Amino acid sequence: MKLNLPKEFIWGTATAAHQVEGNNTNSDFWLLENTKNTVFAEPSGITCDQWNRYDEDIKLMADHSIQSYRLSIEWARIQPSETEFSQEAIDHYKKVLDCCHAHGLKTCVTYQHFTSPLWFTARGGWEKSENTDFFSKYVERVTMELGDKIDTICTINEANLTAQHFFRFPIYPENGMKTMMPFVSDAAKACGSDLDNFGPFLFGHPFKIRDCMMQAHVNSVPIIKGLLNKNQPVGITLAIEDYQCIEGGEESRNKAHAESVDICLEQIKDDDFVGIQMYTRHIFGPEGVTPNKEREMLVMDYEYYPESLENVIKYVAPKINCPIIVTENGIGTDDDKQRISYITTALEGLQRCLDDGIDIRGYYYWSFLDNFEWVYGYKPRFGLVKVNRETQERKAKESLKFYQKIINDSK
Repeated sequence: MKLNLPKEFIWGTATAAHQVEGNNTNSDFWLLENTKNTVFAEPSGITCDQWNRYDEDIKLMADHSIQSYRLSIEWARIQPSETEFSQEAIDHYKKVLDCCHAHGLKTCVTYQHFTSPLWFTARGGWEKSENTDFFSKYVERVTMELGDKIDTICTINEANLTAQHFFRFPIYPENGMKTMMPFVSDAAKACGSDLDNFGPFLFGHPFKIRDCMMQAHVNSVPIIKGLLNKNQPVGITLAIEDYQCIEGGEESRNKAHAESVDICLEQIKDDDFVGIQMYTRHIFGPEGVTPNKEREMLVMDYEYYPESLENVIKYVAPKINCPIIVTENGIGTDDDKQRISYITTALEGLQRCLDDGIDIRGYYYWSFLDNFEWVYGYKPRFGLVKVNRETQERKAKESLKFYQKIINDSK
């Protein structure tokens, strides 16, 4: 397929540090994964060993015409304790970013992608607004050290995700899933905290986390911009699914939009860009999200519905005064033909949005590698590249070659 794109449109792919680097032992998620009776299907372990194999992966991207790599840097590695910044970890990420540029890739860097240092989470994490000061200090140090090597900055990944989960899952309690999961309390005790003062992303209070992360983003933008020398764009990424409704579901659908999307867009509508991350749709009835009846369901337990990308972009665009970057879009499947079909349909919708005059600056497929998908473990395979779990051998899938052809044909 050939798309008619703006001249500066960027084609990319994405990963996140905890999901691909391996052995992220100072993070809150490492403890949660390895706590007895955890809900994680398996621990992350060595993941894709990208900490040691980044050059191989970046070269593979460049060889397949990828123009930009969206990666995250791991806060837990860079700041293993409240009073310590690891120059060794910072220098490692300098090498990764230099490697991207040496292979002709632009860099899109996320400062915080789900995981946080264990010390941060043990003292309230993202449930306590005063903790945003810790993030600001981390942001300042990282920007001073790495800012000149980054082309696009995403402060926080999916700051609204927990609020979205509250409306998506009927069983989700307002004070967080941690209240229903004894293993989280056990993890808190293991690090000298307790359930009330242990605030891990995904499991904590959905709205406190949303508000705290949004505050952290708003606070960090002027810090970052004050340290940059090249006026790189700075934004945040949001998880925005396609909320639809059947008769009688308008009120519940609109409330979900208001509390998990609109409240965030209002705070960032004048940013340099908004990163949209979209995978599927949810259909609301009078009682909330309706049961999945006769729909094609994927391994992540949501519907195959790539048409949602167009719908979400058209929902977001009138609510903001800045460009859009699709920072994540993809599918977890073992059927690579299905992945190609998903990409095709999603990009056809993206083209219609461009034709309607919406300012879209780039598209990043999630993900480059088959990687660790959080509580689902290694079962969902989103990658354009297959990773042998025993040998760490990388093998390009047909979908990567298909994606390369789209990029080359659309130049």
